[in-house]
Amino acid sequence: MIIGVPKEIKNNEFRVGLIPSSVRELVAHGHRVLVETQAAAGIGLDDTDYQQAGATLVDSAAEIFARAELIVKVKEPQPHEIALLRPNQVLFTYLHLAADPQQTQALLDSQAICIAYETVEDPHGRLPLLAPMSEVAGKLAVQAGAHFLQKSQGGRGILLGGAAGVASGKVVIIGAGTVGRHAALMAVGLQADTVVLDTNLNALHALEAQFGNRLQTLYSNRDNLEQQLLQADLVIGAALIPGASAPKLITAEHIRHMKTGAVIVDVAIDQGGCAETSRPTSHAEPTYTVDGVIHYCVSNMPGAVPHTSAYALNHATLPYILALADKGYQKALLEDPHFRKGLNVCCGQLTHPGVAQSLGLDSINPEIVLA
Repeated sequence: MIIGVPKEIKNNEFRVGLIPSSVRELVAHGHRVLVETQAAAGIGLDDTDYQQAGATLVDSAAEIFARAELIVKVKEPQPHEIALLRPNQVLFTYLHLAADPQQTQALLDSQAICIAYETVEDPHGRLPLLAPMSEVAGKLAVQAGAHFLQKSQGGRGILLGGAAGVASGKVVIIGAGTVGRHAALMAVGLQADTVVLDTNLNALHALEAQFGNRLQTLYSNRDNLEQQLLQADLVIGAALIPGASAPKLITAEHIRHMKTGAVIVDVAIDQGGCAETSRPTSHAEPTYTVDGVIHYCVSNMPGAVPHTSAYALNHATLPYILALADKGYQKALLEDPHFRKGLNVCCGQLTHPGVAQSLGLDSINPEIVLA
């Protein structure tokens, strides 16, 4: 199979779909890999690294899309890239369609086969291709929040770890999944006053077992959430429904009553965000303020640390890319029901029920389309 890796063109996105070691594995399996020149310059890799791994360098994304049977990316295709997709061409990347009706319709019109990293599951119902970036985003969320709490950035002037005789800053994490767990790890490490809310009692028990009395867990209901938001210096939105829009747990009314100079880092912004006041931002302009509360809603947070992120992502995606290349997309997806959950769009039809429900559209069973 011919596999294409275009250079990412989203604002301040420097990750790359395949690193050289992944290319080498694919070439060893008898596949041909086309990589756009300078595709990984942002993570310190040059074209000779790819040539030594067996890749063929290509000068333009247009040529990559024209020649490749499988396109491997990191972020959702931009409009210019969607226009290059062909019927029956396979696209494997993050899509986050539930909050993006325009992209969804454009991919349907392309007649391509679009498989989303974020909805692939493992046999235990976990999200193995979202997990590495969720880990990175969870850790970054506390880092970013601490930065924007500084007075020079418009924040409250709070040091999360406090000082002798001075209380620590309060971090409220909504969601105890992968993002929430790693945000908690960072917040506790900084000696912040840390609270995690979730409706999953098993996840809360796991956090208590890991951290003991170094953090507090609370069941997420309206009363507990409201009380914690009003006390928070930093709020991290980490609630996720796989494939669907994120629940709007933080209302505009909550925002109006939060502390002036508090910070919200909405990690769920790819899926629409946890706050009613959230809207996507970029690394170039990461924040805006609503009713005195700083909102950090960068939709590709792991892109801030592209070297770490690209390697972590590749280690998770490579087995699935090999399956697509070795077996073809139909056999690979039909044989593996967990991988099949990654299929969002197939030949003009929507195939993920969570995406369809979020957008008010109809979906079709992917097995029917694949067969």
